[in-house]
Amino acid sequence: MPVEFLGIAATHDGSETTPRSGAAFDKEYTLRLARAHEDHDWDRVLFAYGSGSPDPAPTAAYIASRLDRLQILLAHRPNVSYPTFAAKTFATLDQISEGRLTVHFITGGNDHEQGREGDTLTKDERYARTREYIRIVKKIWTTHEPFDHEGDHYRFHDFVSDVFPVQQPRPNVSFGGSSPAAYAAGGAEADVYCLWGEPLAKTAEQIETVKAAAKAAGRTDVPRIQVAFRPIIAPTEELAWEKAHRTVGAIKARKEKGEAITKRHNGQAQPQNTGSQRLIAIAEAGERYDRALWTPTAAATGGAGNSNALVGTPETVAQALLDYYDLGVDILSARGYDLLGDAIDFGRHVIPIVREEVAKRDAERAARGAQTLTAVNG
Repeated sequence: MPVEFLGIAATHDGSETTPRSGAAFDKEYTLRLARAHEDHDWDRVLFAYGSGSPDPAPTAAYIASRLDRLQILLAHRPNVSYPTFAAKTFATLDQISEGRLTVHFITGGNDHEQGREGDTLTKDERYARTREYIRIVKKIWTTHEPFDHEGDHYRFHDFVSDVFPVQQPRPNVSFGGSSPAAYAAGGAEADVYCLWGEPLAKTAEQIETVKAAAKAAGRTDVPRIQVAFRPIIAPTEELAWEKAHRTVGAIKARKEKGEAITKRHNGQAQPQNTGSQRLIAIAEAGERYDRALWTPTAAATGGAGNSNALVGTPETVAQALLDYYDLGVDILSARGYDLLGDAIDFGRHVIPIVREEVAKRDAERAARGAQTLTAVNG
């Protein structure tokens, strides 16, 4: 199966290790970072969402209008707009990008962050709303006649859009989460199910849970699986581990100064979302797993988002990614701590190795299939 690489479309140069050097939306840097991904063989970039962050939709439109190949993963929270409005926004963006859009629906795992924009629903209520929201958006994208909707969270009458996506029948829907409610919603509605990087055994368990949720929802297919990591690479293993420890040291130093390194947990001692709780538990159980997975980066940030690292030479990190590919992961998300420099290095040194090895695996699989078919027919 083909493998894809997802990077980040940040609007400034800040990260957990370094405060940003300018405004929250740096137009030139945003384009420079996206172009670096396109020039170094990444497939798509994520336009993330935060309550006080620059709006990702016009940012994505800006990038899409200036780059020719790079695909867009647009994060969207259902609480911020009505689904009729959002569906038109997405369809317009798919037109601007000439069919390069995937939408990542975020339910929200933190009550305080959701409340910043007036969302007072409980976590389970949010998942139910997201599920209804996605179904409405899909219907708007594919329905050319006016229709009514009477649901638990949304009601409207005689609506039909006059703008439709380039992609037919519709753009893909991406979804993530590690709670039972998340698996149920994403298993039912997602084309891509997103996981944070965990040890191989736990990732395999999550993949089986997603498959079971899809089956329980009556699907005959299953979502593609995406897994996210923070790669820390260097020419030698020794240099990579030195870099890894410097990275954690920089994160801790910023925290000791009282600097906000992430807005995800909003200063809370323990995260509310299950995914972050899993990352903390994994870090408490051990620092190193499998070929290259390293948890102190997650521990230092309190399990904030994509935070487990893969540490080593490009060859080591590539082989670690291939271990996940062999589990059934075909979208690999990676984001370094020096956003621009790491995107270039990863694209130059890691992506070619993974693509070459995946091509070999696919060719061998095809050859075995042909041999089996010959044996059966012979």
